[in-house]
Amino acid sequence: MPPEIVHLPHNEIPTAWYNVLADMPTPMAPPLNPGTGKPLNPDELAPIFPRALIEQEMSGERWIPIPEEVREMYKIWRPTPLVRATRLEKALKTNCRIYFKNESISPAGSHKLNTAIAQAYYNKQEGVRRVTTETGAGQWGSSMAFACQAFGLDCTVYMVKSSYHQKPYRRSLMHIWGGEVFASPSDRTQSGRDILAKMPDTPGSLGMAIAEAVEDAAQHEDTKYTLGSVLNHVIHHQSIIGLETKRQLELLGETPDTLIGCVGGGSNFGGFALPFLPEKLARKDLRIVAVEPSACPSLTKGAYAYDYGDTAKLTPLLKMFTLGLNFVPAGIHAGGLRYHGTAPIVAHAADLGLIESTSYTQNAVFEGALQFARTEGFVPAPETSHAVRAAIDEARKNDGKCIVFCYSGHGHFDMTAYDAHLAGRLEDYEHPEEAIEASLKHLPKVP
Repeated sequence: MPPEIVHLPHNEIPTAWYNVLADMPTPMAPPLNPGTGKPLNPDELAPIFPRALIEQEMSGERWIPIPEEVREMYKIWRPTPLVRATRLEKALKTNCRIYFKNESISPAGSHKLNTAIAQAYYNKQEGVRRVTTETGAGQWGSSMAFACQAFGLDCTVYMVKSSYHQKPYRRSLMHIWGGEVFASPSDRTQSGRDILAKMPDTPGSLGMAIAEAVEDAAQHEDTKYTLGSVLNHVIHHQSIIGLETKRQLELLGETPDTLIGCVGGGSNFGGFALPFLPEKLARKDLRIVAVEPSACPSLTKGAYAYDYGDTAKLTPLLKMFTLGLNFVPAGIHAGGLRYHGTAPIVAHAADLGLIESTSYTQNAVFEGALQFARTEGFVPAPETSHAVRAAIDEARKNDGKCIVFCYSGHGHFDMTAYDAHLAGRLEDYEHPEEAIEASLKHLPKVP
């Protein structure tokens, strides 16, 4: 039997991020200026992003060099291990081989730090003093707080209100690393005040939190905005996950049959799976599976259309699978997956039929998480548990395949969710078709 864990040395940390757009069979639809309906000019992003990130956002180059300072920071936890889940295989009585790429070992506990470090570095290089951002479950907010601490930046986080109250210890992490955190929607921004006036009891959403963070950044000359998912440069930075995974599988002599990742905005999924796109184009039987919550089924039930990335319509128009910018998801515990749209890169791949999608209710997801925790020992985040559950279901087919999934983060700060599931108090949500249809009626009109 091959080794159960594959570690790579520091000198095998990739030296460049991979840009999947260079290998897409057809070009991706460009972001649009909502005022003119024309493709976005890079200069129009300058008020909220540093120049280097704008260049990466618009880049068509296959490889983007990783700065040495960023690679040095990566050495704190990278390369991350690829682990064979032999105990889970035994419990399932499967002849499949299950591997997981363990991104939970970063200081913040998830994959989010891969791009947070890069974004903080580029902002520091441009002389930025403070960054703003949003966060769903708090994994991105805590990652950004750590990265800002590392590079001497101030950090303001707008945290979706339901998660702000569900996950207090992720707030604690942000405070430990010097970040300031506000429940969103808040009274600190005009967009937040407008939302509260209309929906004072709203649980919040990532679209609302994005609106507040963008507005805050745009109103302060010394401040830029950072995003933990969706945008091209974020997916590029996360490609380090897939690049390492490819090397580790090569060392094992394994060829993956099924790649699985959870999807909200799409950062861990895109970073893990899309570096395998050249293999997918050469080998049609390679399956790449995106897993969503049934309460927020953007890929499985949304429309492929141009939409805003936020509720206040401050962002450019992005072509993505969307449930509509007015979509307010139920307060499920997978806060990082409660986004109305998907990364344009991931959406483009789905539209081309290169990836497939599925969705689960949260009790089904937590059942898979418990089985994984009771066999492998690791307690997955609610978001990550979607990938765990899908991997378990794939392995039950007993077809001898090699299944690899992204273990995007740990669930050590999600104990209230596990307690609720174990006590039978966790509710399942299936977002109604009629609610999706109603929301999609408000999609922006694009010429």
